[in-house]
Amino acid sequence: MLKSLFLWSMRIVFSLIILLFIGFPRGVQAQDEDIIDPVLIFLKARLVDKDDGSPVGYAHVVNMRTRGGTTTDVNGYFSMEMLNVDSLGITAMSYMKEYIHIPPYYNEDSLLTIYARPLRIAIGEVKVTGQGMKVNMDGVSTGKPDAIDPELRGDAFNKKPSILAALFSPASFLQYHLSKREKQKRDVRAAMISDAQWERLSQYYNKDVVMNLTGLNGAEADTFMIFFNQKSVLTAHSREYDVREAILKQYELYMQEKLFGDDEKSN
Repeated sequence: MLKSLFLWSMRIVFSLIILLFIGFPRGVQAQDEDIIDPVLIFLKARLVDKDDGSPVGYAHVVNMRTRGGTTTDVNGYFSMEMLNVDSLGITAMSYMKEYIHIPPYYNEDSLLTIYARPLRIAIGEVKVTGQGMKVNMDGVSTGKPDAIDPELRGDAFNKKPSILAALFSPASFLQYHLSKREKQKRDVRAAMISDAQWERLSQYYNKDVVMNLTGLNGAEADTFMIFFNQKSVLTAHSREYDVREAILKQYELYMQEKLFGDDEKSN
């Protein structure tokens, strides 16, 4: 009984060995059939969006073997010389990076279509805040106060009526010259215009500008600005160049007066 089982087992093992040796050359032959000889080809391809098929222009295409490359045109087309066993790395803005293996039996007369997958990134809410520049009004004269009833800010009779208005529209002519309300309106408008002009001027004339041009320190710069403001050399229409020239000129006079005053004290 045991001898029969042993013989039967040996027959099975021997049969399996025979089958392995018979099948092994076929496996080698199958692998040999999958081996492809490298052949130089001229690839013609087009890169398109995988979702809607629209062309992907200006993408970078790199041969991963040679590291040479090209760029797709505005319609997504590109061409390059390569081996049929090479692979390509493709990068485009707003798309995922793709690695493409060229089909082994690619026909140069056909156009290869390559699909790019759009890159989608969820971005949270962005809140943007800003802060306006505070105008430095140190040492700058201001216009007349305009804290008057808003009703007085109208522009009626802002322009002086001509002498003919006394004949053809005497009521308007008298109202312009005699009405206190209209005079208040004109004064308010003049003050508002003056404030706007001096606010612009303060960008060119302030303590920092004076210190940079003259080299004076903080306390001495304040003293010079008092001297400068008393001269009334600036107007609301002065330009940056005019302001800088006036500061330098008055600084020379300031230093002369200061030197002359120090000599008198010493005598």
